[in-house]
Amino acid sequence: MNVRTALQHAVAQLETARVPSHGLAAELLLQHALERDRAWIYGHPEEEVTESAAEYFFRMVEKRAGGTPTQYLTGKQEFWGIEFSVGPGVLIPRPETEHVVEVALERLKPKRQPQKSDLSLRRERVGRTLRIVDVGTGSACLAVALAREVPQARLWATEISRAALAIAWHNAVRYDLEDRIDFFEASLLTPFLIGGEAENAAPFDLIVSNPPYVALSEFEDLPRELREHEPREALLAGETGLEFYRPLIRQAEKVLAPAGALVLEVGSGQAPEVRALLGLGWCDISVTNDLAGVQRVVSAVRE
Repeated sequence: MNVRTALQHAVAQLETARVPSHGLAAELLLQHALERDRAWIYGHPEEEVTESAAEYFFRMVEKRAGGTPTQYLTGKQEFWGIEFSVGPGVLIPRPETEHVVEVALERLKPKRQPQKSDLSLRRERVGRTLRIVDVGTGSACLAVALAREVPQARLWATEISRAALAIAWHNAVRYDLEDRIDFFEASLLTPFLIGGEAENAAPFDLIVSNPPYVALSEFEDLPRELREHEPREALLAGETGLEFYRPLIRQAEKVLAPAGALVLEVGSGQAPEVRALLGLGWCDISVTNDLAGVQRVVSAVRE
């Protein structure tokens, strides 16, 4: 069997199984099985596929047809232009989460005419160590992306899942960031509150988070790949989908420096409700849309 035939069979199998983006999934799995890139795949259609590689490839195709995400089969996912290791037990990074990085970096930029509440966060950017926390880090995609973009930053990351923390640590080591990111097995910002194991780390300049935000009533409507394979605790928030935002905002008020910024990913339709949770003590509240026009990121500055 040559490369072209293997790919055609895989595409047909995945299409029959109604796998989303079945052509792309087949390509990615074949690249992984052959340890080749896309250009090689299409530049060598007549190349024979070894029996062992073909067996491995179609075993993965069968799993993908059964609902296993492509990223769990290949063990990787691109985010912010770099490759992250992923696997069962960790949420797969999504393109829309890159907007959290964009908004966070914008919040860290000095303004020409800063408001009074902006002074603390905006001053002395060059040469000053910025203190950033990633809440519910998962694969550490946000923490690693921010660490690479802001070389003068020191980062902390929390996560309740040991499986996810192991992958997060691996990704930090992969990009030589293990000395700049500290990981904690903990919920929300509890390590940094008074009496917490890292309370001396606060106050922070920036807090980012992509928390669970799926309401219980919406869970069964999720795509099969998410519902059956990705970690439930990283997706499901509770009855309303807002259960994590309330305590996170309250805790952020206690550990953010004056003029520190909070940047949150939110689910479709949740931006007005999350914005309403930012009461007294917050200013410069903004909502950012993703490329699909969905209100995806809510951010604010601590007064």
